[in-house]
Amino acid sequence: MSGRAVSPPARHSAQEQDTTTDQPLAGNVAVVTGASSGIGRAVAFALAGQGAAICLVGRDRPRLEETARQAASTSPRTTIEQADFESDASVDDLARRLVGNLPRIDVLVHAAGLIRIGALAQSDVQDLDAQYRVNVRAPVRLTQALLPMLRASQGDVVFVNSSAGHRVGRANGFYASTKHALRALADNLRDEVNEDGVRVTSVYPGRVATPLQQRLSAIEGREYEPERLLQPDDVAAVILAAIRLPRTGEVTDINIRPALKPR
Repeated sequence: MSGRAVSPPARHSAQEQDTTTDQPLAGNVAVVTGASSGIGRAVAFALAGQGAAICLVGRDRPRLEETARQAASTSPRTTIEQADFESDASVDDLARRLVGNLPRIDVLVHAAGLIRIGALAQSDVQDLDAQYRVNVRAPVRLTQALLPMLRASQGDVVFVNSSAGHRVGRANGFYASTKHALRALADNLRDEVNEDGVRVTSVYPGRVATPLQQRLSAIEGREYEPERLLQPDDVAAVILAAIRLPRTGEVTDINIRPALKPR
């Protein structure tokens, strides 16, 4: 199910960006998954503020529409695509719509994610399956489908991973296993596409002040103190910096943590 159509931007490559203007990504098209809230939403706003046309992907259409309305203040060229990342058919249908409807893709940001925590001994293996589908399988299938367009534009692929992609914590073994897998796949993709001019960045945030983190804090019996956590805009800022880096360089891995430690 697609939303209002994006106005085709002027076609020019990432190498031709005019960084002297206040919209250095003007003419570029970015696809952001998980754009209805949290990090994905912040990334969408950041890219829109740089003049990119943005395609907002997520499960919750009303929240996507609200994100699109706010992004229109800086970049009126927006598209909304609703998809369920637990479903292969939904992801494949999304990919077909993106390939058919967008004139180009310069940036692909994978910010959609699913987390279910619990001790390994008591966790249902179906929780592992669901997290694997959303956190690993869907990004892989979507990247495979969009890779020809990303190669044509010599674009950027960004995987929003997690600190769990480096270290497994108590009661998050299933989630961490999917993030370790995503890390390996991103590293593999980078080796395969760098020679075509495509850059691949993995971002490993610590705890971020999002509705998801608020729910997790309640489950863990931890007081939710958003002012002590990373903000979605913090993560969006480092992603934008990596994308805007001159094409002579590539940021491969970004680790970002809250400056204040949890109490």
